[in-house]
Order: sequence, then structure tokens, then C-alpha cells
Amino acid sequence: MALVRHGLDVADQKIADSMSSGDLVITADIPLAAQVVANLGTAIGPRGELFDHNNVQAKLASRNLMDHLRASGMETTGPKPINKKDVQAFANQLDRAIAKRKSSVPK
Repeated sequence: MALVRHGLDVADQKIADSMSSGDLVITADIPLAAQVVANLGTAIGPRGELFDHNNVQAKLASRNLMDHLRASGMETTGPKPINKKDVQAFANQLDRAIAKRKSSVPK
């Protein structure tokens, strides 16, 4: 457990600074996922989305655009509630990430 000071993204920065290459981070926060990927970790969203070098920058750009639109006064909808399909996708992605990690650890 780690305590962090109060502030915007302080906990996310602590996670990114504390992680090592190969660590697994579960997050819905796309900027944190981008940091995890940049630090050679694995980031999985709560709906089972694997963030990697192929998609995280596009996801971050989309997130930043939506943030800008909301700041400009545009009303947007939030994410849909998590459903059973999302939970299953998350479980499957987590299983794959754990299996990949086990296979890469020297015996």
C-alpha cells in the first residue's frame, strides 16, 4: 500500500513511477494506460480492452478530444454500464495476460 498526496493524477503517477517492465495494471484511465505501455507494462481496461503500442495513442487522442469538447460546453454521454459480455472479455484478457507472463518467466 502507498499513500499519496492529494491532487490531480497523483495516484496514477505513483503507479506509473512504481511499476516495472512486464507489470500488469488494470485501469480505465487512458493516460495511465499510455504511461504503463510506455514503461513496457501491460494495461487492461475493465471491459477487457488490451492497451498496447498499436492502439493506446489513438485511444489517448480520442479521450483528449472528448475532454476538450466537454470543456467547451458540449454535453457527451458517459460509458455504458458494464455488462456480462464486458466481464467475460475482461476475464479472458486477464487470463491471457497471466498466461503470457507465466510463459515468459524463466523456470
